[in-house]
Amino acid sequence: MHITLVDDSIPFDGYSASSRPLGGAEKAFASLPGALARRGHAVHVINRCRWGMHVEGAQWETFDGRKPLRTDVLIAFRKPSLLEFVRQAERRVLWFTGPGRQLERPAVRDLLDSHKPFILLTAEAQARDFKGRGLRVGLMPPAVRPDYLAGEPRPATPPRAMVTTHPAHGMDWLLDLWITRIRPLAPTAELHIHSNTLAAAAEGGAVDEAIRPIAGKALAAREHGVVITRPQGDFLMAVAWQEACVHLFPGHADDMGCFTLMESQASGCPAVIRPLGAAAERLVDGLSGYVAPDDDAFANLAALLLNDAPVRRAMGAEARTLYAGRTWENAATTLEGWLK
Repeated sequence: MHITLVDDSIPFDGYSASSRPLGGAEKAFASLPGALARRGHAVHVINRCRWGMHVEGAQWETFDGRKPLRTDVLIAFRKPSLLEFVRQAERRVLWFTGPGRQLERPAVRDLLDSHKPFILLTAEAQARDFKGRGLRVGLMPPAVRPDYLAGEPRPATPPRAMVTTHPAHGMDWLLDLWITRIRPLAPTAELHIHSNTLAAAAEGGAVDEAIRPIAGKALAAREHGVVITRPQGDFLMAVAWQEACVHLFPGHADDMGCFTLMESQASGCPAVIRPLGAAAERLVDGLSGYVAPDDDAFANLAALLLNDAPVRRAMGAEARTLYAGRTWENAATTLEGWLK
């Protein structure tokens, strides 16, 4: 099949995730084309990349450059308006990573009713607020890139918790919990925050006004073992997860990807999460991590994984087993099944 994937977000390409931090949704978009090409499809990718290139068998083109006159399958990523990007498409797919309620907006619903695409979701949680009403709907949970499936956990000393959440998505809550409840139970532990925004604040750079109080709290928490660092490309982030004892995941009600939670699990790092968004779908409660029902449980379970090496090892092994087959090649096979 000739498959065209279209994204209209930020500049990136199929090589970006190897060399710099990239959002989970963008990494997903960058990873699927090569997997489809390896399965024998002719794959055309159009996004905001800076120039055309050939990556893993797929042809990438700039958004304003040449686009195919026709395609067998058009995959519009996130934006329903992209369903009209190629006029002649035998089948149209909307690959959607946001909350399901966004697909119920009247203008979006009109587009869906007009083009009748196949709706490809990333989590069961999205279906809670979206009704297909005659549209075909399927699930393709995102996979993880190879760097996270390789290597072995090797927790660092002193024990280290890790968080990558956006500062506005529960970081303030987590810092309070770390200072008042978790660190007293694990007094030698460190909390490593991977955040470009907070790293910029630590370096004296400009920060949005809404983030300044959180940035100030994070900087003041250094005496409580808080370490602020910048996120990196996939290889170095995989190493960071392998060195961590626990992934602390505050979560957000609208987060339907929870991509970093998948990456930490694949790396063998158990997690403690709040049951928000699709987070609970990304681990097995009690086996590869914990779904904490309240703040006390979150703090106690985080301290358990920081302090108890046998429990941590067992859960990390379960996490790696859970994600052992979550490759983009298998995701491409799942997509092929939905397209038949």
